[in-house]
Amino acid sequence: MSDPGRNRTGGDSGVANLMEYIMISGILMVLLVFTMLTVNTSILEKPAAEMSYYAFTDIGNGVSTRIVDIYVIAPGNGTIQSRFNIPDDVLGKDYSVTIRNREEDQEIRVYRDRVESTISLAGIGASRGVTGNTTGSGLNRITYNSSGV
Repeated sequence: MSDPGRNRTGGDSGVANLMEYIMISGILMVLLVFTMLTVNTSILEKPAAEMSYYAFTDIGNGVSTRIVDIYVIAPGNGTIQSRFNIPDDVLGKDYSVTIRNREEDQEIRVYRDRVESTISLAGIGASRGVTGNTTGSGLNRITYNSSGV
């Protein structure tokens, strides 16, 4: 005959396996949440900021070129006006364009939140005062008036 005590398992072995499963699953869930929070910055936000920066640089160069074009064909006496279009948004978000005066030069600043690109105003900043701002939405306009108004 067989020994009945030999095939018997303790009543706590099923509970031990369940507790082990719960503890390991809990630790893995904590690590998963931590990984998701840290990976969001490196996988999503940094590439989006880099792409926005390059797009802002292209937009600033385009605006600078349009301003220089108006400067080149500006009449000695009179007014000239040009309308141009820039992208409505970059990566689905709005942005702003501002022309700022610096000590000896002027620059075009294209920005949104923490992403910014600054472009020099292609050499005419010292000879002509240029000011203004716009956003990406709608049709934009550059106006030159020889009287300065």
